[in-house]
Amino acid sequence: MSGFVFSEKPIGIERGEGAYLYAEDGTEYLDFGASYAVTPVGHCHPQVVDAVKSQVEDLMYVQASYPVEARTELYEKLATVAPPGLDNVWLCNSGTEANEAALKFARNATGRGKIVATRRGFHGRTLGALSMTWKDKYKKSFEPLVDGIEFVSYGDGEELADAVDEETAAVFLEPIQGEGGIHPADATYLRRAREVTEEAGAALVFDEIQTGVGRTGTLWACERSEVEPDILTTAKGIASGLPLGATVCADWIADADPEHGSTFSGGPVVCAAANATLDVVVDEDLPTQAADVGSYLMESIEETDLPIRDVRGQGLMIGIEVKRGSNRLLRDLALNEQVLALPAGRTVLRLLPPLTIGESHADQFVDSLEAVLG
Repeated sequence: MSGFVFSEKPIGIERGEGAYLYAEDGTEYLDFGASYAVTPVGHCHPQVVDAVKSQVEDLMYVQASYPVEARTELYEKLATVAPPGLDNVWLCNSGTEANEAALKFARNATGRGKIVATRRGFHGRTLGALSMTWKDKYKKSFEPLVDGIEFVSYGDGEELADAVDEETAAVFLEPIQGEGGIHPADATYLRRAREVTEEAGAALVFDEIQTGVGRTGTLWACERSEVEPDILTTAKGIASGLPLGATVCADWIADADPEHGSTFSGGPVVCAAANATLDVVVDEDLPTQAADVGSYLMESIEETDLPIRDVRGQGLMIGIEVKRGSNRLLRDLALNEQVLALPAGRTVLRLLPPLTIGESHADQFVDSLEAVLG
């Protein structure tokens, strides 16, 4: 018997520490993918490990109708660190569930059905979130999907304005498109999105599943543009790899009293991990470290003479567009240089390392990139 969804790589991982993973044969790998950004404070951070151990010993699970300290603390912590006005927190198990909840909450609060999403966008793999995802390769096998989704070009404020009308429940945007190839939105575009949704009475939803928790150099990527959404979704690194997502909403969304639920909403163990993770991110000012090391890394890559078309991103969310296939490059980095990274399409190498890395790790990566591309 074996799994059938994931194609397994020829590297069996045994343990992790900081920015490194260790294979069963003892080989050390520099982890510049962090399993899609889920370990912002590094692998097995002692503060997170201690929090999880302590919670497991006291209580592993009780459903969300019963208040428990770890969950209540996370509600308060997320409301405190979220953009202003987002004081209402729904906890779930993943990013796609967080976006699914956001879709439902927006339709419930507005009484409308239309959702505007973007080309190249990715919002998850459950049916509602998948319907807002652009690429056919993710969707074709599962049609028919949810109706009422209209796609517009990412970054085109006037096309967005034309699409948003009195039938629109929400606009879903990633401040930086991740799966779509690491494409940052400029502040003018996000401000225009805020204007047109307010004028139409629609919700502005920022999908910060990948960009949040300090990755782009601020705690939330939308802080750079000073645009405050009605709903923000987060997951990935929020609990250092344990399954947790959150949908954080303005009062007018929450006050509409959506009928929604989940058996595993805000389990105490994952909440304990999230509380510790957020503490480390904030107390150690990892967003600033991500900004500084990310700038150093991007500049170092740009200074090479390698066959690279573009380097783009913010903080430690970086895309390197190359002239050869990204999957072949990823293989060579892993097998020849013991460096792990990710693709973002056929020609983009995606870097999402732990936010704890330093310039020495950046230098190690650049040396490895030169070794396989030079």
